[in-house]
Amino acid sequence: MEKVELTERVNLPADAERARAGIGEIEKRIASTPGAMFGDCFPLKHTFVDGAYVRQMSMPAGMLLVSKIHKIKHAYFLLQGHVSVLTENGIVQLSAPYSGITEPGTKRVIYSHDDVVWTTIHVTDKTDVDEIEKDIIAESYDDVPGFSGTRIDDIEVESFTKKVTEEAAL
Repeated sequence: MEKVELTERVNLPADAERARAGIGEIEKRIASTPGAMFGDCFPLKHTFVDGAYVRQMSMPAGMLLVSKIHKIKHAYFLLQGHVSVLTENGIVQLSAPYSGITEPGTKRVIYSHDDVVWTTIHVTDKTDVDEIEKDIIAESYDDVPGFSGTRIDDIEVESFTKKVTEEAAL
């Protein structure tokens, strides 16, 4: 897998609808990068327990990922590594061990500073991953029940990648 380097600027405006479009623009820029990968391109481990589906992703260091749109609220755990995460709420640095809640309508741009293990837990009795994904992943923001966006300040892809790599060096 090749490391992704982005140098083009993408401004993410203050209103949520345009911010979501900006994250989509980042995704398009990644798509035009040689070696870009899509879908579930990192190793996944699927575990089923009574009433829950556990999804674990392993992501190598130096990778840039745009997540899917999350349809339902669920828990997530960063079990290994350090990431910079861009959402409509801005950029945050997360280091393992860390746990949080993903709200409906969340779509993230994630940069992995280290090898990462990211786990999500979804309440369901289903055991077919394709069927579960229909319940938990939205095709568009219009598919997220009751979703209303949040605010983001102007951010550029170039400054995002520069900032996260500089902070990793500290």
